[in-house]
Amino acid sequence: MIKNLLFTFSIFLLADTTFGQSLPDIKIVQHPASKKADVFIGKELFTSLLYADSLKKAVLYPVNAPGNIAVTRGWPIAPKSGDQIDHPHQVGVWFNYGDVNGADYWNNSTKIDTNQKAYGTIIFNKIVSAKNGKGKAELVTRSVWNNPGGKAMLEEITTYTFSVNGKERIIDRKTELKALQNISFKDNKEGLFAIRVARELEYPSEKPVKVYANEGVKSVLDNSKLSGKYESSTGIIGEEVFGTRSKWLKLSGIINNKAVSVAILDHPANIGYPGFWMARGYGLFAINPLGAEFYTNGKENLNFSLEKDKKVVFKHRLVVGNTLENFRLEQLFNSFERQ
Repeated sequence: MIKNLLFTFSIFLLADTTFGQSLPDIKIVQHPASKKADVFIGKELFTSLLYADSLKKAVLYPVNAPGNIAVTRGWPIAPKSGDQIDHPHQVGVWFNYGDVNGADYWNNSTKIDTNQKAYGTIIFNKIVSAKNGKGKAELVTRSVWNNPGGKAMLEEITTYTFSVNGKERIIDRKTELKALQNISFKDNKEGLFAIRVARELEYPSEKPVKVYANEGVKSVLDNSKLSGKYESSTGIIGEEVFGTRSKWLKLSGIINNKAVSVAILDHPANIGYPGFWMARGYGLFAINPLGAEFYTNGKENLNFSLEKDKKVVFKHRLVVGNTLENFRLEQLFNSFERQ
């Protein structure tokens, strides 16, 4: 009885955190000629969906915390002084995988030699629908995963739900993949839902790194502004979270003298739940439910497959805020798992 009352009370708190406040308008503004759609919370840009062919997949970029604080790395789209210039395929927030029928969709970019390896491309097809609203907006898109020969392998229907609760900004991504051929997602290190974070959210490095500067690329060893700290729902702290499994993972730090937190929440309905965290100190923050063989050193394997015309759905939640307390992430997880 007491447990039920506490659960009901926690749900009431979750639903009532904006009590007495008017929810801001969330508006999606499409720019077809520029191949993007902007998402505004009130007058502030929250994020933009970019779908230029050169990106090799659609991305959300930038992603801003309240106060127009970008939590995503600027390079290579809009480089900021001090940005690391590694991994040009890691742009904003994205969804793809390292081995689909032998093709690498993760590492594809305009900076690599496609003759050295088979790379797949996710071709953005169209915006299916866009709905604005008070405190919530929804964007539905269609894309096709093409193999290196241009043959369609997967149809992707993605629903982005953008919402706000106080100072928390939330992106829920529901990704439905339909097999257009028999598909193999061979266990692979690289995937699936990811964000490349701002330099300030990185961990201090022991060796010089190449960064963007107004006078050109230079190698530096400067940890003065780096403040990243990972913490998982199981209590693991620091870079040791890499390869572990948990229902959520939080990355916290300081940007422009303000506390900033980014969290990714897994969903119990996902294949391979809870997924493995491909979380690196250099700024890559990703969850991969399909890489069991790599992350367990061969003790487990999944090698997920999808027969032609069959579908699979993945759900992920990205939360951006100032200080995201663990109890609050538990509330957000509980609400997300009921979706």
